[in-house]
Formats: sequence, C-alpha cells, structure tokens
Amino acid sequence: MNARLTRRYLTLGAIFTLVGIMIVGRMVSIQVGPEKEIFIEQGEIYSGELYDLIPSRGKIYDRWGNLLAGNETIYEIGVNLTGEINPETIALAAQMILGKDYNQVLSELQAAPSQGLRLYVLDNYGTEEEARQLEELKKQMASNPAENGTSSDGKPHSLAGIEFKSRQQRVYPEKNLAANVLGFLNQEPRSVYGVEGFYDGLLSGVRKEYWAPNDPNRATELQGPTEGASLILTIDREIQAAVEVILDAAIQQNGAHGGTIIVMQPRTGEILAMASAPRLNINEYWRVLDVFDEEQVFNMAIRSYEPGSVFKVITMASALDNGTVKPDTTFIDTGVLQVGGISIYNWDRGAWGPQTMLGCMQHSLNVCLAWVSTEMGAADYYKYMQAFGFGRPTGIELDLEVSGHLKMPGDPDWYEADLATNAFGQGITVTPVQMLMAISAVANDGQMVAPHVVRSVVDRERQYATSVQVVGTPISAKTAHTLTDMLAVSLEEEASTALVPGYRIAGKTGTAEIATPTGYSSNMTNASFVGWGPADDPQFLVYVWLEKPTSSPWGSVVAAPVFSQVVQRLVVLMNLPPDPVRQSMAAP
Repeated sequence: MNARLTRRYLTLGAIFTLVGIMIVGRMVSIQVGPEKEIFIEQGEIYSGELYDLIPSRGKIYDRWGNLLAGNETIYEIGVNLTGEINPETIALAAQMILGKDYNQVLSELQAAPSQGLRLYVLDNYGTEEEARQLEELKKQMASNPAENGTSSDGKPHSLAGIEFKSRQQRVYPEKNLAANVLGFLNQEPRSVYGVEGFYDGLLSGVRKEYWAPNDPNRATELQGPTEGASLILTIDREIQAAVEVILDAAIQQNGAHGGTIIVMQPRTGEILAMASAPRLNINEYWRVLDVFDEEQVFNMAIRSYEPGSVFKVITMASALDNGTVKPDTTFIDTGVLQVGGISIYNWDRGAWGPQTMLGCMQHSLNVCLAWVSTEMGAADYYKYMQAFGFGRPTGIELDLEVSGHLKMPGDPDWYEADLATNAFGQGITVTPVQMLMAISAVANDGQMVAPHVVRSVVDRERQYATSVQVVGTPISAKTAHTLTDMLAVSLEEEASTALVPGYRIAGKTGTAEIATPTGYSSNMTNASFVGWGPADDPQFLVYVWLEKPTSSPWGSVVAAPVFSQVVQRLVVLMNLPPDPVRQSMAAP
C-alpha cells in the first residue's frame, strides 16, 4: 500500500478515534457530571406542556331541585395578529354576529400591529351560539376562497386569525331571587357574600396543574381536577318568591329604607325563606356598589340592630323560667322606673296601673319589663342571655354574619341601667337570625335549634344531609308553652292585625328608636314582628323587620300586618289546614 495513503488512513483513524472518545467522554460527563440535573430539567420542560385544570363550580339548588346557581360556557373571541388577516372581513363579521361597531373594530385591528399586540380581543363574553356562528363562517370562507371576493384593499375575504378560548361563567337563572342568600362569584373570580362565600372552598373544587406529556404512550397520566360539590338549600323557591313580593310591597307602602322577612321551621332550624331588600340581579354583580354600602348591607337578616320590644319575649321567657314571675304576677305601673340613675318610661309615657305579666306583654310596657329584669338580678338575667346565644354568631352558612353586641356586667361599657334597657331591646344589638334562633326555644318546647340554609351537600355522587342541631335548652318546655299561650291570648285580646283567620298565632311586636350620635331619635324607628304557629304545634316561625318606615313608626301598624300576609301565603304553600280541620283530623 502506498505509504502516503497509509499515513492518511492512520491519521483519519486517529481523528475518528479521538472524536469517538470525546463523544463517549462527553456522554459520560453529562450523565454523571454537574450538568446532569440541568439536562434532565430541560428535558422535562420540552417533554410536554403544563396545563392549569379548573374544575366546574358546584351548583346550588333549592330544596325541591330548582336550579338557583349554575355554570355556562362563554368564549373569549380574539384575533391572532401574528398571521395574515383581513381586518375588513373580521370587522364586518364582528358587527353582524357580535353586535360590535364596524368602524371601531376596523380601526383598532389596523392599528394593532404598530402597537406590538399579538392578540386583539373582540369579545370577552361571547356566547356559545356566537362562537359557533363565527366558526362556521370561518370554515365556509376557508373552503371557498375564490367565491368570497376581495375587500377594498384587494385582500381575499377571510376570517383567518379568529380564535376561541372557552371558560365557565357563573349564572343565576332566577336573577335576584334569593340573591341575599346565594351571594355571587365575580369576574376575578372571587366569591362574595351568602353561601357562595361561606362554602367557596367546597363549591370551587380542587384546582390542579398537570404536566401533559407529548409522548402518547404516557397520555393516561393526565388526570382531571376534583369537581366542586353542589349544595341543596333549605330554601323553598315558591315561599321565597312569595315572601320577597310581600316584603317589596311593604317597603314601598311604608316608605321603609330596607327590611327583611325570614321564615324558619322551628323544629329543625331550616330556613324556608330569607328575603332581604334591596336586592340585586346577581348576574349583574358589578352593580353591587351602586346598591349597597356601609348603611345598606347585602343581607339584612345577618345585620345587627337594636330590636326593641320583640326582645321582651326573651326577657319574659327568662323570668318565667327562673321563677321570678308567673303569668298572673301583679305589677303596678306608675309610668316610670328609676334604674342606675336613669328614668325608664313606657312607649306612650303613660302609667297603666295594676297589670299582670300578660297585660305587660299585651300592652308592651317598658317599665314592667325593666322591673322584671331588675327583679331577676344581673347575674341571672345575663346568664339567660348567654344561654339564648346573644353576643355570638349563630353559625348560619352565610358569609359575613355578624355577632351583635351583648354587654355584660364587668365590661367597661356596661352600666347598671343596661339591665333595665336591655329588657325591652335597647342597648343590645342582635341580628334577625339570632332572634329566630333564640325564639325557636319558645316555639320548640324549650329546645333552641341552630338556623341553617343548607339542607345537604352532594359531593362525588354522594349526598350528605345536614342534621338538626339543638344548641341549647335555655328554658323548659313548660315555660315555652306558658309563654306561647300568653302571647297568643295577647294578640287575640287586642285584635292584632297579625292574626290569621282559622289559625291561632303567638307573637310580639317591636318598635325601637334608632340611636344617633346625639341620642335616640323618635323620628326613626325599626319596626318588627316575630310570630309562630299554629300555637299548639308550631310549623313556622316568622321574623319581620322594616327599617326606618315613614308611614308609621309602630311595629303594630307596620310589621304586624306584613306578618299576617306572610302567614296567609305560608299556610297555603305548606299545605297547613285551619286549626279546627287539623285538630278534627288528629282526633281519634
């Protein structure tokens, strides 16, 4: 062999051998050297894509399965500006299908490239039908480009570049019905108020990030997120709708600032209706600040206020149970009582003379009830107030429930006079829901039940029912029956406008002057009524509160007839026969 060729072959062999050794060495160094982790990490990055998987939010139903909150698919409809597009065609399609302004869309599309935009958004809230129409038109134009003609700039008509990105949006098919109970999900999205806020973690499910491999053999590794649980409320849609109509009419007729009506089953604590006004169509949640502020809260049922004379039910229940008084205990009302350096007067500044406890409740005498609480003494009186649950939240499944304020002996803001004024609902703040819970003890044989708006939770095809929670027995069954009879007789003897023909009702009015920085104003009041029935077997407990009525300041004039209207609808919707019929059916 030629020596020259031999040297060439040997040289090339040496070079290839050296290169091979270098390659092998590099491969070994990559696998065991410090670069190993970097290459593995980069390999993982390019081996697939990261997806943010958002679960469907759980739905909300009333007790009969009527949908109150659900989801619908909406689309972000945009134009990808990185490719060739025809602005005139797109602007025309946006005008015809999306209702956009042709000239505005055209000018913005033509100016977008110079602004460095990669995506121009035509609509953030496109419907499924709008997206379908655009997609079909886009495909039709792409399949027959020769037949489409050209725009004024000579470009072929085309919808190339239009893209769709779907997402879910919360919808409330009943609009403002039970809006104060539901709350809403805003654009962020963030849940606000009601059961939406209280149960956000449960409703929203578990959001997950998943690495989707490009290798089809590993595609089974991709798993979906945990879907949100659904809620079945205790709310009865028909009762809720009827109560909201009554409340709205009462506010308008009486010139009230706002109000609430709550209907509860006193044996179970189930809230059958919770109306609050004003209300908002929660599909238009962005208007919330136009309707509500610090003075006008989203849900009046969990707002605190001084309840006035409806609180006398609690004071009398405590005194009867404690043995301080009996129904026929006599009190001589002189029209004024001095306690802790202040003078307590009746609502009419009058002296009513000798009265039994029945008369004190019937005529709603502040002086008498203040005497009752002072006879009990602070230690016993406030022991009962705590047993009834005042000063702490009820735990109802509604976001932003407040606790009210119960001043106790020893607190820096408590004075001896508070013992007297608290007895008739002044100097103490409560929520309507707290009052319902406390008075449920009177309507439920002494047992106090926790109010709740969620009947059951449906999670992963399993349904979990909410059980009745007896949160205390502040009074005996005997006391509860005695007071119920007293309050029924009281309404009957005064021929109250709260009465409902055919049904024996127990209840109490309330009129509370509203505190201002300079004292209590007789020109502004809270008018309330609480009642339950049928008196011998309570099936409903109703609380009515109208804030700042202008037609009359008195609960007996403003709130009592509203209660009667509610009950007249309730007995029909709950299929409760009149007392004589019911009692004859129950007789052996």
